[in-house]
Amino acid sequence: MQIPKVFLQEIADKYPILESKEYSLKAIEIQLSKNLSPQDKEHFRNHAALHACDLIFPKPHFDFQQVKMIAFDMDSTLINIECIDEIARAVGKMDQVSAITEAAMRGEIKEFSKSLIDRVALLAGTPESVLEDVYQNRLRLNPGAFELLTSVKSLGWHTVLVSGGFTYFANRLKNHLNMDFAQSNTLEIEMGYLTGKVIGHIVDGQAKAQIVSNQALEHGIRPDQVIVMGDGSNDLPMMAYAGLSIGYRAKPIVKEKADGAFDHVGLDAILDLLK
Repeated sequence: MQIPKVFLQEIADKYPILESKEYSLKAIEIQLSKNLSPQDKEHFRNHAALHACDLIFPKPHFDFQQVKMIAFDMDSTLINIECIDEIARAVGKMDQVSAITEAAMRGEIKEFSKSLIDRVALLAGTPESVLEDVYQNRLRLNPGAFELLTSVKSLGWHTVLVSGGFTYFANRLKNHLNMDFAQSNTLEIEMGYLTGKVIGHIVDGQAKAQIVSNQALEHGIRPDQVIVMGDGSNDLPMMAYAGLSIGYRAKPIVKEKADGAFDHVGLDAILDLLK
């Protein structure tokens, strides 16, 4: 969809536009006459929503042409579902599990690890075949995910999937999308059934940030050369590390703190800014 001229005029009426660069009919970069306060940004986001437009407020000196790494959350960011909720739905425990999931993603439950342990415990006795059914029949890539990853791989970007979800799904997605690295939580499965336990250290928000930092350091990539995309409060630590953070269909707390939010466009909208 083309950016409405009336929206650009609304911006210019409030703050003179010093410079603009049109990447495509769908993407334009503008430089304003002043630095924006958090209140200014909220004002522009509200106006953008009225026109079904999305905004990014890059950090000073961030350069898309210098990016070398992109990291994704999995559930509700790279893919369309919360896998744990779909497992719970299949065994009649959706309401109990999803209530905890939503509260955790909104930041109302401060300890993600505890919320995950509590949810997984509710799934004890679930057949492993349920996970396969979720992967095959319910899990889908979000719009633009395949196109984005295909394109950035051709540019030589290092691609990372870091999730508070489960290896059963994340590792298969990594292979399907030819990503470079994935790390998530491992469900304990015995005799073909979930035990209700997670094996090893839990990948929570702080762990996500550390994983992203480690991957960047290992490949000689600076933080300002990293883009991170997520949707929930446990993504905020790794978003704070990145040169550019984007919330995808994100919770309000994430939209407030991220550099940008995609509520209308697909994940591949970033590609319009690389032209």
